Amino acid sequence: MSAIGTEQGGVHNEAVARRMQEKLEDNARLRREGGLLRDYQAARWDEPIAMELGRPGERGVIPPQATDVAAEVPEAAELLPRELRRSAPPALPEISQPQLVRHFTRLSEMCLGVDVTVDIGEGTCTMKYSPKVNELLARSPKMSELHPDQPEETLQGILEICYRMSRILCEISGLDEFSFQPPGGSAAVYGFAAIARAYHHERGDDVRDEVVTTIFSHPCDGACPATAGYKVVTVMPDENGYADLEALKAVLSERTAAIMITNPEDTGIFNPRIREYTDAAHAAGALCFCDQANLNGILGLTRAREAGFDACQFNLHKTFGSPHGCKGPATGALGVSSKLAPYLPAPHLVALADERAPGGLRYHLDYDCPQAIGKLRAFLGNLAVVLRAYAWTMSLGARGLREVAEVAVINNNYLEAQLREIRGIGYPYAPGVRRLDQVRYSFGELKEDTGFGTTDMRTGFCDFGVQTWFMSHHPWIVPEPFTPEPCETYSKEDIDYWAAAMKTTSDDAYESPQHFAAAPHNQSCHRIRTWERLDDPREWAVTWRAYRRKHGAARATDEE
Repeated sequence: MSAIGTEQGGVHNEAVARRMQEKLEDNARLRREGGLLRDYQAARWDEPIAMELGRPGERGVIPPQATDVAAEVPEAAELLPRELRRSAPPALPEISQPQLVRHFTRLSEMCLGVDVTVDIGEGTCTMKYSPKVNELLARSPKMSELHPDQPEETLQGILEICYRMSRILCEISGLDEFSFQPPGGSAAVYGFAAIARAYHHERGDDVRDEVVTTIFSHPCDGACPATAGYKVVTVMPDENGYADLEALKAVLSERTAAIMITNPEDTGIFNPRIREYTDAAHAAGALCFCDQANLNGILGLTRAREAGFDACQFNLHKTFGSPHGCKGPATGALGVSSKLAPYLPAPHLVALADERAPGGLRYHLDYDCPQAIGKLRAFLGNLAVVLRAYAWTMSLGARGLREVAEVAVINNNYLEAQLREIRGIGYPYAPGVRRLDQVRYSFGELKEDTGFGTTDMRTGFCDFGVQTWFMSHHPWIVPEPFTPEPCETYSKEDIDYWAAAMKTTSDDAYESPQHFAAAPHNQSCHRIRTWERLDDPREWAVTWRAYRRKHGAARATDEE
């Protein structure tokens, strides 16, 4: 290695030679895994941000001149009030179309995601493959050019799809009515908290100001009712990981408005005694809400109504095949029993008998809803997500939906059998109890043995061209956690590859700690210094103008 560096002259070439040697060692390690793992090297581009590209006068598209618009639409110049008009044009990138295409393509080459690699690691998110044919439907002008203020009679197609999808979800949940207005799961959880408050208020029961949740439910099941003004009581787990039933009964009182819990919880453990929990809450006069954002392991197998719940929510951008969207677009479908239906956000979608309408039904948006909690989203919600979910659901049919859950559970238990054989991985709570769609594992043992924890492991894991994992919601009750979810769209080969990458990463931590500590070796960037800057508001720059003001015209780098 040093001879190569000396012959080519310089420290830089020595570093290149060192990298070549490391790559040879990596390839040898891949071969030791029986050929399962691929040789992988991410693209690396020293890519500026878009505002730093191009030059004055360069164009990728020629917009119509203002005078041309005014000639075609004389009143266009007066549409915007004078006090809201810019005094100068906005500072936008001046860049050619080919250069812009290269820019975003290069950025995409430095990213991992479900369309590039195996994304099993994003537990609680159900990062399944989303059929691309459904994207064609969502992007069709028939969908994309709809305007929410169109007359109702011109929206009959999408309203029929929403109505049909709501009926499907009613069958899946056992509940009576659904709203697609919440723009995500947390919004649906908040919506139920508001419904619970309105329900109790109308009954003259305003003393109920507490909501009970569990530590392994999704954090929004506590955060959202807290935002709605409730005091939140959190029940801790028993030795098996279930929310302690006696502890739940002890905190229920005449002040309890609702219990809001997840089942299966984020650990992947399904509580088979859940009906005892809802019965206890109902005996105290409380409502019961089940957060089923991730329905993937129980779809078609168990229903919220039979478990005693008054309401639930489904994330259509998880279980129902619409892309997760990285915080949007999303839809948290909020379902309720008949006694809570009047409180759903307005408008309510209803089907009216009409002999003149196709199929004998006309779909109507009813705004006359005096008990409704108001609105959770502008207009009708993210209806393109509902369209994708409807297409996905109809393509599978009732038997196919059940098969989604069956395959997801099989995949999860197949992965678990392989991970149990890997050094350093623990399996907290409920020994011998099968998890459903995911498992919250622990690298606590590995941390004690090597000093490396879950953040170190996920950094080295990416060197095999695999998307990293979700660790856990906070607080970390499970030490050094990670939560994979191999849902139904991953093949046996995908799971084998993921498990082999995990084994090799664990072996590196034990057997080659110096090499492991320097990971990642094959990624587009090395280690990023972020946390100290994220915690310092003086460093924050969320716009180009703020970036230039705080950091100057020269590019700042976070890389070490």
